[in-house]
Parts: sequence; structure tokens; C-alpha cells
Amino acid sequence: MNASAKTLPYQLRMTSSGFTLIELMVTIAVLAIIVGIAAPSISTQLANQRVKSTTATLANALKEARVESIIRRQNITLSYNNTSTPKVITITAPSSTAISSYSYNSSSTIKPDTAVTTVFEPSKRVTTARTYTICDSNDAASPQQIEVNALANISIRSGGSC
Repeated sequence: MNASAKTLPYQLRMTSSGFTLIELMVTIAVLAIIVGIAAPSISTQLANQRVKSTTATLANALKEARVESIIRRQNITLSYNNTSTPKVITITAPSSTAISSYSYNSSSTIKPDTAVTTVFEPSKRVTTARTYTICDSNDAASPQQIEVNALANISIRSGGSC
């Protein structure tokens, strides 16, 4: 009952070895179709991940600026630059010394685009309440918003327009 390839006749051994060229071409064609269908979805997922990453970076920078203003008992300013390379969020003290800086993805944009600063006061307030919208260069990505209210509470939500 020991069946091996050596005991089979020559004709049976030769017919059952390997794949034909047509079988390989059909397999590659099916794989190409599946990749073609999946590629746009993957692109959108990557763009959404970039938006989430930039949102988290901005939220962390806002929270750090709020805490630094309380600890240092002075106004702390947060600003960002959408035009520099790399794109940077900077936290500065009143003496214009940088406390820290965060870089974010070059495909992401924080709106409003103008040079907007948020000033955190040691009294746990901000001078002007703001809503930031984070967008991506891929229009299929879902934007996110960060709201900083007058009491310096920071909240993140999906939505907004780019």
C-alpha cells in the first residue's frame, strides 16, 4: 500500500506534475482584478488615517499648551504653519521661546489656513474660542474637527468641510 511516484507508470507521472501556463495566467488575472477593486478603498483608508493622526497631534499639542499655561502661570501660545516643510505646530511662551513643536503629515491641512494662534491663559481659559478642521489632500477622506471653547475644553468630532 505504499504509493510513490516511482511505482506509477511514466504517463501518469508526467501528466500530474506542476501547473500549466494557462492556469498561471488565469490566476494572475484574477489577482489583478481583485487588486484593482481594492486599491481605491485602501487609498481612502490611508487618507482617513492621516487625518486621524494629525487630529491626535493637534489635540495633544492643545492639551500640552493648556497645561503649560497653568504650570508656568503665564499665557502660552499655540500656532501652526501649513506652508512649511515639514508642517509644524509650535507652542511658545510669552518670551517667544519655543516650549515644544510637533510635526504633522504634509498631506494634511489644518483650517483655518490663515495664521491663527490660540492663547491659553493661566486662569484655564482661552482668549478666543476656535474650531479647527483637519483635511487631507485626498478629497475622499473624512474631515475631523477640534473645538476649543472659552473654558479651554478640547473636544474632537467628525465632520466639517474642507
